[in-house]
Amino acid sequence: MQADTPLSESLTLPCGAVLKNRIAKSAMSDTLGDGTGHPTAPQLRLYERWADGGVAVSIVGEVQASPLYPENPGNLVLDETADLERFRAVARRGGAHGAALWVQLGHAGALAYPPTSAPKGPSALDLPGLQCAALTLDEIREIPAQFARAARLAQQAGFGGVQVHAAHGFLLSQFLSPLFNMRNDAYGGPIERRMRLLLESVEAVRAAVGPTFPIAVKLNSSDQLEGGLSEADALKVVRQLDQTSIDLIDISGGTYFPGARAASDGAGHGPYFIDFARRARAVTTKPLMLTGGIKTRAQAEAALASGACDVVGLARALVLEPSLPDLWRAGQMPAPEFPRFAKAPPGGITAWYTLRIRAIAEDSELPGPGDLQRAIDAGAARNAALEKVWLEHFAPSLGCRG
Repeated sequence: MQADTPLSESLTLPCGAVLKNRIAKSAMSDTLGDGTGHPTAPQLRLYERWADGGVAVSIVGEVQASPLYPENPGNLVLDETADLERFRAVARRGGAHGAALWVQLGHAGALAYPPTSAPKGPSALDLPGLQCAALTLDEIREIPAQFARAARLAQQAGFGGVQVHAAHGFLLSQFLSPLFNMRNDAYGGPIERRMRLLLESVEAVRAAVGPTFPIAVKLNSSDQLEGGLSEADALKVVRQLDQTSIDLIDISGGTYFPGARAASDGAGHGPYFIDFARRARAVTTKPLMLTGGIKTRAQAEAALASGACDVVGLARALVLEPSLPDLWRAGQMPAPEFPRFAKAPPGGITAWYTLRIRAIAEDSELPGPGDLQRAIDAGAARNAALEKVWLEHFAPSLGCRG
């Protein structure tokens, strides 16, 4: 292992937990759940492979606190019906070799998967590709307690921490964004009120898990859309998060608002949000994680050495090579080869990476870069099968939704 790379340095979080190095597997929606909100054998193998590859922490994306508003029917669900023994298995496998396995607390809100949901967000919307009702004040007030319950269950199941998801256009991000949030009550209007639900959720989670359990927040630097969350407002959120008990701010950007281009599909070179991270560093002492666009060891080392961040978050790079952290820290494979997709159909690139995640989890043949339509078709077929399981399993909860 190289002794002079900042990637190898450990990091002590404010709560006292220690990350063994500075490389994280960022949250991705792996969609590998069984349709009842529980992990599967391939999911256990997936996080074991990332742990074997040397990450300091892996984050399981889109773990729902309730079955009412999933992002996908392959999401995990940590609620009172969850079989914690099945979650303990993935926590053990994904926590091998000193890695930490965290769960991302999700709630898709207005972007909830329509076949299994009645989407609701901060405000009612009726747009091409996006229709949702508005959450009532009582429903909003229930959300921090839901996140807190899921965090406590994650702790009981042996996970190493949680991440509160306030990015990419999902519920807490919707409250932060004027594109979604047009309320005129205590949760809408200026950013001081739009961030209220996020701050209440963080406070509730901390009360549920105690002072020594890591809590991160994933935050958009901006929505990258006119009229969305601005960088100026995002910095105000960072300043407020600095006053909380959280342990890490994961900086990302972009949204799944209709018509928006996924930041992860961008062709830019270097970390996408490093300029914002530098500005955030000036207003917070919290450790910062930078996610998006980090594709080479040189980029990762430069981001850390600049002081803009304390942890680098890798997603698609670790789908291409699960052992990349160990390889980088050994001075090998400085730049994994990212596939080039010509004339990719909408959603095709994301579907391809999702198919590759499944292949890694099943130790099966990896798809080639020409398999975009196969990836789209495979994802649609899997979702259709899981929808039926989800609707049947969660029928008692779904039957009483508003």
